[in-house]
Amino acid sequence: MNNSSFAKQAAILAAATLLARLIGFLYRLPLTNLIGDAGNALHGVGYQFYLFLLVLSAAGLPGAISKMVSERLALDKYRSAHAVFRTALVLATGVGIVASLFLWVMARPLASWFGFPGSVYAIRGVAPAIPLVSVMAVFRGYFQGMGNTTPTAVTQVIEQIFNAIFKVLLAHLFIAQLEHAAGGAAAGTAISAAVGLLVIFGIYKMLAPKILLKVKNDPRRKSEDSKSIVNELLRITFPIILGTAIFSIANFIDIAMVSNRMMASGAFTQFEIEDLFGQLSGKFVVLTTLPISVSTAIATASLPSIAGSKVVEDLKAVRRKIADALRLSTLISIPAAVGLGVLAAPILTLLFPNHPEGAILLQVGSISIVFLSLTQIATGALQGIGKIMIPVGAAAAGAVIKIPLNYVLIANPQINVLGAVISTCVCYLLAATINLGAVRKFTGIKIDWIGTFVKPLIAALMMGLASFVSYDVIYTIVLGLNWLATIFTIGIGMAVYFVVLVILGALNRSDMARIPVIRRYV
Repeated sequence: MNNSSFAKQAAILAAATLLARLIGFLYRLPLTNLIGDAGNALHGVGYQFYLFLLVLSAAGLPGAISKMVSERLALDKYRSAHAVFRTALVLATGVGIVASLFLWVMARPLASWFGFPGSVYAIRGVAPAIPLVSVMAVFRGYFQGMGNTTPTAVTQVIEQIFNAIFKVLLAHLFIAQLEHAAGGAAAGTAISAAVGLLVIFGIYKMLAPKILLKVKNDPRRKSEDSKSIVNELLRITFPIILGTAIFSIANFIDIAMVSNRMMASGAFTQFEIEDLFGQLSGKFVVLTTLPISVSTAIATASLPSIAGSKVVEDLKAVRRKIADALRLSTLISIPAAVGLGVLAAPILTLLFPNHPEGAILLQVGSISIVFLSLTQIATGALQGIGKIMIPVGAAAAGAVIKIPLNYVLIANPQINVLGAVISTCVCYLLAATINLGAVRKFTGIKIDWIGTFVKPLIAALMMGLASFVSYDVIYTIVLGLNWLATIFTIGIGMAVYFVVLVILGALNRSDMARIPVIRRYV
């Protein structure tokens, strides 16, 4: 992909990912009102096990496949690119089935070992989704490698719509017992994965004639053998899986240490621990990962694009794409962190009127949005240029420092679950620092620190100040209606941020020309 195509594909995927996350966030509102923070804790534990097994079976596939396919297409090797797709399908199916069976069989001992025995139904409810999502990951990686993020975008949105419907519906059906309700909500993930797989398979069948025609016309009559493809696939996916798995292990560290260290403090009951962990997993994690989804999409789109430029030794294009990805990421993540921190309490009251607790987690931990966004962009860039082991080391360093911080902080009754938030911020800060340093070293990129970081930060701080002042004023004017004051304040904050960006020159004419409502005026 050229730079224009990369920006277009990143925009498509970012928009769809953000929409999917918004849908996923919105179902949390009725779900939390149904099962509360304690139910969210059980559901969250089951989901973390699912994510970890999914990491081992499929996390590296989209990135690895898109990289391998884009490199072969850059050299017009259509037959070999399709052979990568076919081989990966077989591998993903087998590994996904094994992982799913393991999670189902081991659900009860895993739930007990981590201190949340009531999560066994949530673990089993989500287990069937693993092979479905693994196969879907292969299709997504194949399309992304061809420079087409639309199938991934479409299936993400459709999958999340069905996820929202069935999670709330099944939780409601089994609400008589909290553990069963959490399990029903988890089963919604499997149902939505099945729908997503059917949709992306249908898209493939529609595009297959054009794809297979190029394969047929490839002058290279012999494709690569499956063994060499599997070896390359494993060589690329293993570091990606390892790096992602380390961050997943960091989440397991939170699950185990929140329960054990808070219990060791002697200041909390089991129900109080589940309630506080529910605030961590059902509010802090959900709200902070919403803006991060945009950076995830940018990183996903940048990996095959950077890899394609790297394989033809176009280093200037590599540096330009990395710079664009970093800039897009900070323009979104910095104001998101400031806004969420300033308006934490009003937002939680708006979204979870029956369970508004947990504002302090967002006020302290919203800065993690910036650190994790930078980590993802830098990781995508390093994987694109073939430096796939560096993000593994960065993730490991972050996870290692997280453990002693958790051990000390969580056991303090005054800090309790906030300790996991603090350690998460430090974890991602260290990982981002290591990865960005490596990007600069191996690409020679000269980062525009003023345009990428300083100007968005100044605009975000002005936005935060305006939001802090305007909320109290509007709250008084609308006679204490929090929902109305919060919505108006968010609108004012967004306007202030945009205007200050323009004044500072952080948004140029070409940037504004990409915004549908504004492009006609620039």
